[in-house]
Amino acid sequence: MQAKQATLHSLLDNSRQYRIPIYQRTYSWTEKECRQLLNDILKTGRDDNIPNHFIGSIVYIEESLSQVTKQAPLIVIDGQQRLTTLFLLIESISRCLDSTDDVIVDFSSDDLRNEFLFNASKKGELRFKLILTQTDKETLLAITRHKEPPVNASARMLENFEVFNKIVRALDIDELSALCRGLYKLTIVDITLERDRDDPQLIFESLNSTGLELSQADLIRNYLLMGLELEQQSQLYNEYWRPMEISFGQKAYSQYFDGFIRHYLTLKTGDIPNIRRVYAAFKEYANDIRREKGVESLLEDIHTFAKYYCAMALGQEDNSMLDDAFADLRELKVDVAYPFLLRIYHDYSSSILSLDDTHKIVRLVESYVFRRSVCQIPTNSLNTTFRNFSKLVVDTDKYLESFKAQFLMFPSYRRFPDDDEFRDKIMERDLYNFGNRSYWLRRFENYGRKERVSVGEYTIEHIMPQNEDLSENWRKALGDGWSSIQKKWLHTLGNLTLTAYNTQYGDSSFAVKRDMVGGFRDSPLRLNKELKNFDTWDEKAIRARAELLAEKATEVWTYPVLSDEVLDHYRPKIASKKGSYTIDDHPHLTKAGITKTLFSEFREKVLNINPCVVEEFLKLYVAYKAETNFVDVIPQAKNLRLSLNMDFHELQDPKEIAKDITGIGRWGNGDVEIHLNSSEDIPYVMGLVNQAFEKQMGNGAN
Repeated sequence: MQAKQATLHSLLDNSRQYRIPIYQRTYSWTEKECRQLLNDILKTGRDDNIPNHFIGSIVYIEESLSQVTKQAPLIVIDGQQRLTTLFLLIESISRCLDSTDDVIVDFSSDDLRNEFLFNASKKGELRFKLILTQTDKETLLAITRHKEPPVNASARMLENFEVFNKIVRALDIDELSALCRGLYKLTIVDITLERDRDDPQLIFESLNSTGLELSQADLIRNYLLMGLELEQQSQLYNEYWRPMEISFGQKAYSQYFDGFIRHYLTLKTGDIPNIRRVYAAFKEYANDIRREKGVESLLEDIHTFAKYYCAMALGQEDNSMLDDAFADLRELKVDVAYPFLLRIYHDYSSSILSLDDTHKIVRLVESYVFRRSVCQIPTNSLNTTFRNFSKLVVDTDKYLESFKAQFLMFPSYRRFPDDDEFRDKIMERDLYNFGNRSYWLRRFENYGRKERVSVGEYTIEHIMPQNEDLSENWRKALGDGWSSIQKKWLHTLGNLTLTAYNTQYGDSSFAVKRDMVGGFRDSPLRLNKELKNFDTWDEKAIRARAELLAEKATEVWTYPVLSDEVLDHYRPKIASKKGSYTIDDHPHLTKAGITKTLFSEFREKVLNINPCVVEEFLKLYVAYKAETNFVDVIPQAKNLRLSLNMDFHELQDPKEIAKDITGIGRWGNGDVEIHLNSSEDIPYVMGLVNQAFEKQMGNGAN
């Protein structure tokens, strides 16, 4: 590798051509980065005391060995975003110089184009000093040729070029001259890599380039393709990666592709990568795959699952029944379910699962998430739930039945709320301020309909008005305690509906709302069907309608039902133990003293963390479990020795009372040891114990 300081002008003012390899990301700088670069160049050009402005490194390698009579193009490893942006700016300045009557000494349009943009002595494509990839290539060529952009032009490139045009055209002659001077002051680190000696990927990863940070997907693509021969790069990119970019689309690719790779890795490895470490997790996973099966096999697999993801997450499903179900999941924002759903879709695509069973499974996932949300069950375990679901569904001959059984066997904190719990909660819950109110109203109205109603064309109507200063008619209808009745039932299921006549209704009485032209009696909406049967609107009526709708809700969001006999078939067979232990098997916990007192206080706190926490006495310690042990207590003569089941580096311990026992044999589970010596220490220690519990419940993957 050779590195030297140089000016941008000296880099480009020669006959070499710079090419962006096919695996590089497309142009992605935003207006913010463009304006910053232009302002830096202007500032440098205005001030004679500023000798130069550094814009980062340009790293390249020869495409192939050059000959005296033929120089091979230079493949840009790092710097394409800055180079592309500068080419857009220079083209914009050149056009402005063409259109002005004033002569700027030392600067002309031809000079800028021939020194920065074109090789005047070359013909055809070789004439252009920078050749981009895919739609970027045709867009930049069209701009510099003064031609119409291609049909599928790079939107970001056209937007930024227009930004430059607008700014440059507004400059006066002095400012335009300063901008040109600034261009010639731009400096870089010119880094040339040697073929067969330097590793472009390692160098690429280590560079801190200015501008827009690379996405995890950019790094992954480069990791897979960069080291391959050019012909193989093009073949694999065009066959697998480019179709994924097209399927996602320009905007969705940058927004969703990193997330897709995270879900893919979760499915493949069983671990949820930290969102900021997706690339690192991918390399760990991919190294063995590449070695055993090759890059193409890995790319083919990613491409296959990307198609599944686009069908589910980006609305590209062909089957209308599945498309509706996936759309509802998207509105619920159930991203945590995608690792499991990728497996489900793969089995559906492979004909292991029927269309009908696939649809039922997706709808049960929707019901599970919505019911838990209505019942206000904490969502922090959902990512772990769906991460592990693929392992739990083991009977592919009875796929749907096996799936239902796992739902029904979840412990309390993961439970699928049954019909009784769901009915009670949905009747009393504030659904007006619910995060997904458009979703639940639409599902209610369109359930079982072939002719779907566009709920977005309607507004939510409070049958009993929101106005705190209710009219005399409403107070009389509600009766004694009208204020408390309004407060209790205002935003609940029984009092909410849809209408296109919200402004006409106002705070009118129930009878007026029911009988007016376009009122509830005339409404074509199913949500309003029963309202014509009520003579008045009071607490009894609100509750009655709520009960009707709550019963309907159990049909819309169904509960998995299996007979006890079938369910017993799926229950894990627990081997009988030779002996069981109790607190009496731990003398330090039964004999009066500090250890007994500490354990009694600590035990109460741990069991109150969550109803799901289970206590188990073992021969040498006491285990407290959620998914599995999160803290173990080893009773000692004068204290309690605690073992937290988590990595030591993950623990936030400001007082530094914990000890790292990684690799050291101890009773209990985990790499963190704490000695509890005093009741005064329990509140702080519980803060540490809670971290182990939260990690196990699924809060550790962000």
